[in-house]
Amino acid sequence: KKILKKKIALIFGITGQDGSYLAEFLIKKNYIVHGVKRRSSSPNTERIDHIFDSVNFQSKNIFLHYGDLSDVTSLYSIIYKTNPDEIYNLAAQSHVKISATIPEYTANITGLGSLRILEIIRFYKKKKIKFYQASSSEMFGSSKPPQSETTTFSPCSIYAISKIFSFHTVKYYRDAYKIHACNGILFNHESPRRGVNFVTKKIITGLTRIKQKKQKILYLGNLDATRDWGHAREYVESMWKILQAPVPRDYVVGTGKSYSVKQFLNKTAKQLGIKVIYKGKGLKQIGIDAKTKKIIIKVSKKYFREKEVDNLRANSNKIKKYLNWKPKTTIDYLISDMINNND
Repeated sequence: KKILKKKIALIFGITGQDGSYLAEFLIKKNYIVHGVKRRSSSPNTERIDHIFDSVNFQSKNIFLHYGDLSDVTSLYSIIYKTNPDEIYNLAAQSHVKISATIPEYTANITGLGSLRILEIIRFYKKKKIKFYQASSSEMFGSSKPPQSETTTFSPCSIYAISKIFSFHTVKYYRDAYKIHACNGILFNHESPRRGVNFVTKKIITGLTRIKQKKQKILYLGNLDATRDWGHAREYVESMWKILQAPVPRDYVVGTGKSYSVKQFLNKTAKQLGIKVIYKGKGLKQIGIDAKTKKIIIKVSKKYFREKEVDNLRANSNKIKKYLNWKPKTTIDYLISDMINNND
């Protein structure tokens, strides 16, 4: 019998939320997975440690390498050493508000990082490598929903501008050099592995701690911002499907349903048995625990963006049509999963 050779995947950003789920998914698909992590003085592998420890996985199927999207030498060395069939670029400075604080770094990593990888792929001689770029719904910015692949980009942050640079870089290298390169324009996707500085995780953790009497007040920004929220575990499958298609294309990935931050907050509170009564508007808006009569929610200008994105909602008809992918997780199950597995 002919023994099928395992595919090799290289994941930039493997220690992040999406990278950890993608690593699990690909190992189950019988891939050998290589991941790139930045060197730091403290461990940052908590999202993938269980893969090495689990009896369901063999450590010989996953390897980690030190590297950085700003360092061409490390990128070149890792790609030639691992000889991947597929590269997934999920690495970025991914926090929108922080991108206003460190704009040059954000542009260097989130924007130029993809260019550096694609230049290496362009001159790679061993085999043809497929490339996936994690694009973002933030690129649509102030464009009216629903947003699809044909919607005009209208960025409202340095993060979004950097992502647009990467998006068009992918299209250019695909058209000019015939590289199998694709963009996945993913709308907001959450999970128990979401970083603590993202609003969904902040709400889950904050309200849980308030219920446990470990925290008194949860401070939030714009409660009226509306987003299309899905589950990261499902969205990594769309990344893989996008690269398996014979024709490289760009796809919007989302649920087609949107909820405001306040709605997410209320749904979380309901599952935790907390009833919130709101008073005031704008920056003076507060949330009161109906049972204790204490203020538990306050709006702070500190958490508002320099330029707000009001409403993001995906039109994912293209990926449903071409790749037969659609989300199955409801927002209520997503919240339940985040509460029950909140660290």
